[in-house]
Amino acid sequence: MTQKLYNENQYIKEFTACVVSCTEGERGFEVILDKTAFFPEGGGQPGDTGFIGGVEVIDTVERGDDVVHICAEKVSGEVECSLDFERRFSFMQQHTGEHIFMGFIHKMCGAENVGFHIGESGVTVDLSVPVTGEMLADAERLANEAIYKNLPVKAVYPADDELENYEYRSKKEINGQVRLIDIEGSDLCACCGTHVAFTGEIGIIKIVSAMKYKKGVRLTLQIGRKAFEDYADKHENVHRISVALKAKPEEVSEAVDRVMAQQKEMRFRYTQLKRNYYEIYAEDCDGEKCCLFDDSGDAADARMLCDILAQKAFVAAVFSGNDEDGYKYAVASRTYDVRKVAAELNSCCAGRGGGTAEMVQGSLATYRDMIECCWREIELNDE
Repeated sequence: MTQKLYNENQYIKEFTACVVSCTEGERGFEVILDKTAFFPEGGGQPGDTGFIGGVEVIDTVERGDDVVHICAEKVSGEVECSLDFERRFSFMQQHTGEHIFMGFIHKMCGAENVGFHIGESGVTVDLSVPVTGEMLADAERLANEAIYKNLPVKAVYPADDELENYEYRSKKEINGQVRLIDIEGSDLCACCGTHVAFTGEIGIIKIVSAMKYKKGVRLTLQIGRKAFEDYADKHENVHRISVALKAKPEEVSEAVDRVMAQQKEMRFRYTQLKRNYYEIYAEDCDGEKCCLFDDSGDAADARMLCDILAQKAFVAAVFSGNDEDGYKYAVASRTYDVRKVAAELNSCCAGRGGGTAEMVQGSLATYRDMIECCWREIELNDE
């Protein structure tokens, strides 16, 4: 059984240990030490990385009573070990912060944490019940106030006959010795993970997203150093936007609203000009069948132009695209079921699409001369 130094002191960065076994596995060499400060993956917290005897530790997992270190190379004998403690400390901040936040939200509405993961994009928490935005804001505020108080974070190991005296949260059924993480006035939760000694070390907790998930809510939290990095990235983005819009950072939202309104007006004017142009473009189009190719347009333009052409021709078609990328098409008529026309186009030009009797849309994977040939051969039968 591996002696778990991280339960005795979660701030150990370096230690000396003896290799008990080293066997080759699927992911690398699986190394068991007589003692370790490397925390194994569990409870939503990733396993530690670092070095054992100068060899990289890729991951750490638990197997029974042993902690298994997945190493890049074989190691043996007495070894000097070092953790990637910057990474570990970030996990300690995030894990402890999640405890505090969940402690408050649990007291408010009885929500349980049914999913917890520390990832690259932040801490993901799945709540068992729906919660309001006001509840989340209150829990966030109270959690940060607990951080400001710099409360001690204690690990408690109650005896079996004492456990019933504790009212604590637990994410799963526990067999054996129960370890409780106690944060005065904030949370009491069964947990095997690593935590900071005082809440002030967490720094800050911020909810960055909340979405409905199954029967409850999925939250993304930024905590500790990750919250600082997230703020720094967003601050840089706001600065760039403010420069681009020639607006003060605190006025970026209003500036974006103005730009969006201007773009909406410009799109409306552009559409009107485009329609006027198409009406002029379609003046010479009349008769039974009318076909035009619009190299500069797109599917939306094809629909608009086709609708205008159908005012003059019995059946009108517009093909938008080129020989390299293929063509989008629209076929319309005021009085003829153009689904018949689309069926012939799709058949002879490797196409696909559909629509109503008045207008069909689709795409053709062929060349312009083939489309023109096929269009000429299409006969409009009397209904």
